Amino acid sequence: MKIAQVGEPILRSMAKPVTDSEINNAALQTFIDDLMQTMQVANGVGIAAPQVFDERAVMIIASRPSHRYPDAPNMAPLVLINPKVIQSANETVKDWEGCLSVPGLRGYIRRAQWVDIEYQTREAERVTLRLDGFVARIFLHEYDHLIGKTWLDHVEVNTDIMAESVWRRVIAGIPDEAE
Repeated sequence: MKIAQVGEPILRSMAKPVTDSEINNAALQTFIDDLMQTMQVANGVGIAAPQVFDERAVMIIASRPSHRYPDAPNMAPLVLINPKVIQSANETVKDWEGCLSVPGLRGYIRRAQWVDIEYQTREAERVTLRLDGFVARIFLHEYDHLIGKTWLDHVEVNTDIMAESVWRRVIAGIPDEAE
């Protein structure tokens, strides 16, 4: 699937809710499988449907350690349909984020330390869950794509934006030939 790049109108649009009958449809299940594969091929830790030019409220989060995120927790990919934020922490943490739709750049972005969410599974079950730390950050980043935002909308000062290549070398300490 082609990944929408910053500037595409779909990245500024509100996602449309998925109906219960749609969730049980084979076409949506196939779309979710394709979305998962797109995220994995792009080496992302999350992806949202608008990033592949689809207006439905579907996203996937999939934390795992890597060169970019060595301390990330390892979790099985989680498909979230019609996610909603119920409550989030007042405490925030600033950290670096990248985005498949904003290639070549990183942003030092403030996010809530934890978030309570509600969503539907692939089987249309309703789930309430608290996400903490890096996983909460991934969720909030992907959720932004469902409400027409990117991390660029959270930049506090221009010095909080860095070229990916500089971030890798200076902040992450990743040699140029690594991942």
